[in-house]
Amino acid sequence: MRKKEEVRKIEIQNRPVLKIEKTPLEIALNIISLLLFIGSVLYLLMEWPSLPNRVPMHYNFFGEVDKWGSKGIIFLHPIMGAVLWIGPTILEKFPHAYNYIVSLTEENIERQYKNGRIMINVVKNEILIYISYSIWKDVKIAYGHDIAFGTWDLALFLIVLFGSMGFFIVRSFRLR
Repeated sequence: MRKKEEVRKIEIQNRPVLKIEKTPLEIALNIISLLLFIGSVLYLLMEWPSLPNRVPMHYNFFGEVDKWGSKGIIFLHPIMGAVLWIGPTILEKFPHAYNYIVSLTEENIERQYKNGRIMINVVKNEILIYISYSIWKDVKIAYGHDIAFGTWDLALFLIVLFGSMGFFIVRSFRLR
C-alpha cells in the first residue's frame, strides 16, 4: 500500500489572491443577460404611457395573479435586477473569500476559484434573465394577455437555478 502524500490545506486567512481571466462562458452570459435586461427595461419604458393603472404584484402557486398594485410598482423589477446583478458581479472578484465545500490546496486552488466564480456568474445571469422575463410577463398580463408559461415559469426557473448550483457543487468535488 502506498503512503498518502501529505497535502497542505490552505486556510482561509492564507488564501492567495489570484488573477484569473474571465472565461468565454462568463463573458457571453454577461452580454446576453445584460442585453435581455436592457431590452426588457426599454420595453417597459415604451409601454409605460399605455400601461394600465393596475399591474400584477404577486402570483400564487399556480401562476395566477393574486395581488394587483399600481403601475409604479413594476419598476421594482429593474431595481431588483440591477442590485441582484451588480452585487454578485462585485463578489466574482473575490473568489478567495468564498466558502468551499472541498479543502483548498496549492494543486486545486485555481480550479476551485474558477469553478466558484463561474457558479456565481451563472447564477447571477440566470436571475437577471428571469427578472427580464418577469418584466415582459407582467406587462403582458397587465394588458390582459394569457402567458403560456404562467403556471410553470417559477418552477422551471428554480429547477434551472438549483440545477446549476448542483452542477457546480458536483464539479467542485471532481476538481479536487
